[in-house]
Amino acid sequence: MKPMTTDPPRGGIEQGERLSRQLTSGQLGMIAIGGAIGTGLFLGSALAVHLAGPGVIFSYLIGAAIALLMMGALSEMAVAHPTAGSFGVYAELYLNPWAGFTVRYTYWAAQCIAIGGEAIAIAIYCQWWFPNTPKWLWIVGFSLALLYVNARSVGSFGSFEYWFAMIKVVAIVLFIVFGVSLLTGFGPRAAIGLTNYTAHGGFLPGGWRGVWMAMVFVIFSYVGTEVVAVTAGEARDPETAVPRALRTMVGRLILFYLGAIVVLIGIVPWNQIQAGTDVTASPFVKVFKLIGVPAAAHIVNFVVVTAAASSMNCNLYLVSRMMFSLARGGYAPAVFGRVSTRSTPVPALLVSAAGLGLATLIALFYPQGAYVYLFGISLFGGLFVWLMIFVTHLFFRPKWEASGRPRLRVRMLGYPYTSLLGVAAIAAILVTTGWVEGMRVTLIAGVPWLALVSAGYWFVSRRRAFGDPD
Repeated sequence: MKPMTTDPPRGGIEQGERLSRQLTSGQLGMIAIGGAIGTGLFLGSALAVHLAGPGVIFSYLIGAAIALLMMGALSEMAVAHPTAGSFGVYAELYLNPWAGFTVRYTYWAAQCIAIGGEAIAIAIYCQWWFPNTPKWLWIVGFSLALLYVNARSVGSFGSFEYWFAMIKVVAIVLFIVFGVSLLTGFGPRAAIGLTNYTAHGGFLPGGWRGVWMAMVFVIFSYVGTEVVAVTAGEARDPETAVPRALRTMVGRLILFYLGAIVVLIGIVPWNQIQAGTDVTASPFVKVFKLIGVPAAAHIVNFVVVTAAASSMNCNLYLVSRMMFSLARGGYAPAVFGRVSTRSTPVPALLVSAAGLGLATLIALFYPQGAYVYLFGISLFGGLFVWLMIFVTHLFFRPKWEASGRPRLRVRMLGYPYTSLLGVAAIAAILVTTGWVEGMRVTLIAGVPWLALVSAGYWFVSRRRAFGDPD
């Protein structure tokens, strides 16, 4: 067998070194928090609660376990190959070129759509303050500002996202602290107690079936944690910073999600939690009002806007690095693989913004029609990428060890059973989307998308076979 080389000829690993390594471990952790926590926790967690009731706590625990498995597999590969293309490059190197192509383009499209959704959310919540302003004004304004941040040096981006993400972290911590005080009676008010956990149908009103069905929404809360692996290509000391950032980030997410959900259900009866875009209906507002915080709705609205902007900012970073990796791998025009004088992939950022613009326009003009299919692709994209991370890891470990390279500094425990468990869990969630109302579009939109991307790969491969330039 021909010995494997560390870098694929077109995968972009060694070429990605032209990106500047400026991100610290602390910045990596906060960037991951920024990418994972968007408006969903503050306003969208109600969808999962309606399916599982108080049992949604178990749903978040299961989601955390799957996220830990994914982080273990991904950190092992990211430390071995710290590159901007991350899991897309690993799929190309250890599976086949089709896998690398489909993973990167699917992830790029999914995140572009997610950015469009966050831009729409920002416009809606800014209109809560200024009802007579058009949505496009807020979308354009925030988009230009965040494009500017991303076009600067990656160090500037890391500092900006650190403090941006810190706002929602502080808000969640205060929510948990205030909520615990209301539950226990630590303060001027009488204790609410634990009644709401078993009232209104018991702890599992939807049974274990409801707990699992809620996983369709819960797992999407954890999608975004993989950003740490993408930042490995610009980390100062990836062998130390990446594993540390992954551990601390997943630990914080589990604490934030579980803490917030436990407090939320304890204070507000689960069958009274409302879903929607009205910030005054947010359980966060109710808790801050109960504790006596003045202008609670305005504070929560500010937090939701910054949460959406932070997620949008982080995802812009992600899509630009994915497009950069595709160009360096020969799967996109070479111009998108260039970097500016500040070592940022500005052309890749701008073409990704074009994708953002398309998703935003569709969301504005077809909010109940085409956009739901775009969201389906976004959810499918996140789950598909996680599935491929586990599959890639199953092939990565034996090929690495067979090549005679030094022992891996980071190793996932329980290999290969932990990765097989991850594959089974993600596959089961994908299948479950077909039984959850509103989520059936995930496979309906995702499977044709995968076919389209595969056709694109065939076209690119044909061009290469005939010697056409990239």
